[in-house]
Amino acid sequence: MMNTTSSSPPKPPLNPSEITQNLTKILAKNPPSISLISSISKFIPHLTPVIIHSVVSSQTLKSNPQILLNFFKISQLHAPSFSNGSPATLPSFFVVLQTLFAHNKWADAKTLLLNFIGADTRHRLLRTILHPSRDIPRLSKALYDTAIGAYIQMGYPHLAMIVFRRMKRLRIPPKLITCNTLLNSLVKHSSSRSILYSREVINDAIRLGVVPNVNMFNIMINGYCLENKFGDARDLMNKMREFNCLPDNVTYNTLLNALCKKGRLKDVRELLLEMKNQGLFPNRNTYNTLVHMYCQRRGSLLEATHIFDLMTQNNFLPDVWTYNTLISGLCNEGKIEEAIRVSNEMEKLKLLPDVITYNTLIDGCFKWKKSSEAIKLLDGMSERGMKRNTVTYNILIKWYCKEGDMGKASETVKHMETNGLFPDSVTYNTLINGYSKAGSLGEALKMMKEMSGRGLQMDSVTVSTVLHALCLEKNKGLLEKAITLFNTWISKGKTVDAVTYNTLVSCLCKEGRFEDAMDLVAEMKEKNLGPDRYTYNAVLVTLTDAGRREEAEDLMSKMIEWGNVLDDLSSHGVQDEPDTSLVACSEDIDKLCTERKYRDALRLFGELSGKGIAVKKSTCISLMCALIKKEMRRLNAV
Repeated sequence: MMNTTSSSPPKPPLNPSEITQNLTKILAKNPPSISLISSISKFIPHLTPVIIHSVVSSQTLKSNPQILLNFFKISQLHAPSFSNGSPATLPSFFVVLQTLFAHNKWADAKTLLLNFIGADTRHRLLRTILHPSRDIPRLSKALYDTAIGAYIQMGYPHLAMIVFRRMKRLRIPPKLITCNTLLNSLVKHSSSRSILYSREVINDAIRLGVVPNVNMFNIMINGYCLENKFGDARDLMNKMREFNCLPDNVTYNTLLNALCKKGRLKDVRELLLEMKNQGLFPNRNTYNTLVHMYCQRRGSLLEATHIFDLMTQNNFLPDVWTYNTLISGLCNEGKIEEAIRVSNEMEKLKLLPDVITYNTLIDGCFKWKKSSEAIKLLDGMSERGMKRNTVTYNILIKWYCKEGDMGKASETVKHMETNGLFPDSVTYNTLINGYSKAGSLGEALKMMKEMSGRGLQMDSVTVSTVLHALCLEKNKGLLEKAITLFNTWISKGKTVDAVTYNTLVSCLCKEGRFEDAMDLVAEMKEKNLGPDRYTYNAVLVTLTDAGRREEAEDLMSKMIEWGNVLDDLSSHGVQDEPDTSLVACSEDIDKLCTERKYRDALRLFGELSGKGIAVKKSTCISLMCALIKKEMRRLNAV
């Protein structure tokens, strides 16, 4: 007979209360040497939001914030429905936060907030801060301050502003550093309401009892400067004294930098004098900006060098950027020898000229017809082991194109590619311009195709040059290419100038496409690009050359409808150069216009044009004015 052993009945599952008690005991006694997750591993599958909340709310654990934080993080990783961003997490989340704040664990609290905000795509945390439920502990000032900082750090200054407004409604004064952090994020945020919100922060903070400091005003002044509201910036500088705050170096340098960038020379001088009277001085960055401003203004190089000397006197040694700026200004004014002298001076101060220094000098030498000096500088780069960059090659290519040496320009491109550099938009635009002006239209079009294949864009100057070159060719196919290029360019929202429009108008007229030409003239009018006297002259001459005098008068009538025709003609006073060969013909046309014999005047003009005989510019204008006056009299009589 076999003995049977009765198995012990399974233990009943633990209820939530028992799990909470056991977890609390383990957490309270868990030694640092033992992993917390291994100590509570058997309870992890049973964790629920309710149990977790009960554990973190235990008074026993309130004295050990690190254990509490570790348990909360384990729960987030392993408990279902308890991850960052989950609404079930929020009650426990706020309990842990308040415990951390109570023990001055600011960094841990902020990290916890940042992690939650990063996962909180529906902004549940913000809604809870604004409308906390009963199971949420009372929110402290520390939480509001830290939440504002966390939202700013996560790139949500507008949400931080909402939390600030909640503090205002509850009459909770934020920390000064909170206000300044919020201000700084708002003034730099690309929003049309940034300045409005910034003013609100300052005014409300002061009403709540926050005592502003110089930094707060400096941030706001920077905000005004970013919006070019220099008057408001100055007003705020004056108001600082009402709060026992005096403008410091940062205040003045912030405003000086902004004024320099806008070229407000008079304001800059006044502010510099005011700084001097206050015993304050520009910083290195402001000195550099001042040098740059004066170098950009024609005729202000002397003041730039004066600022340059002031830097040294005030123990701010110029850096490479300062020297490069001054060298650029000297090159722009054609003072190449002095620019080279300044670059040599750099080396005496142990400041080595960089590739920007060399590029600036080389470009200046080419610009002012000192090509031999430019070549010496290029050799100097090689001797120093300094590699040419794309800008260096583009400067060389521009020079060869300007000289009409497209062979050398092409060789330079190949050399550039051999050295691991690729042509950019500047390279292609320069080459296309060069080929177009050299009459190599085929090569220019080839470059355009290659450029497009590389995803690079032409600039408006290049497009205008190519259009002009296409129009000069007496080839209908090339005219169509010009029109296609023009339409494609315009369809991309790009612009062309009045000269380009006039070139196309003239070309279309010569091909007898007068209606298309007039469509372009109307487009010019819509875009406030004209039409001008050149437009009218192109239409009149080509119609007269074609013997279509009546159409010339009709088209002039259309032009009158757009208005300001006579004003435009008279506002461009034409100064004729004396030429006795033109006088007789011009006087005959002028006389016929005076006698109102417009058809005879047009006929004579057409005959002269057909024979290649030019008349004075003012006579062309007089003839057009006469035709327009005739049409205006006719319209007034109707």
